[in-house]
Amino acid sequence: MSPDKPGQNHVALLRARNLRTASTVPEQMLWEQLRAKKCGGFKFRRQAPIGNFISDFVCFDIKLVIELDGPSHDNAQAYDLARTQWLQKEGFMVIRFTNRDVMSKLEGVWEEIRRICDQRAAELGR
Repeated sequence: MSPDKPGQNHVALLRARNLRTASTVPEQMLWEQLRAKKCGGFKFRRQAPIGNFISDFVCFDIKLVIELDGPSHDNAQAYDLARTQWLQKEGFMVIRFTNRDVMSKLEGVWEEIRRICDQRAAELGR
């Protein structure tokens, strides 16, 4: 399976679809900022399969994964670390924000994402 394309695994696709329909308020807030190429023209996908993992948000063009950490991540540090390491080996940059950051500092989170998108595009010559 190619890491720069959504996985073809049927189970992963169904799980991703379910996650999209059950998105949290912080995910919805950030998605409103990312959708429709609002971030410098970069296309983001939400709850997208990459390998055996499902990313919260991903831009395949600049290989950027954005993860939002809420209460479900409190006991998942080892899993999150393994996922991040695998994604990095595949050439993705992974950035994380807490749900609290999105809820209380959305503009700052948005500015950081835009800055990183521009930086990644420059690094990858896009």
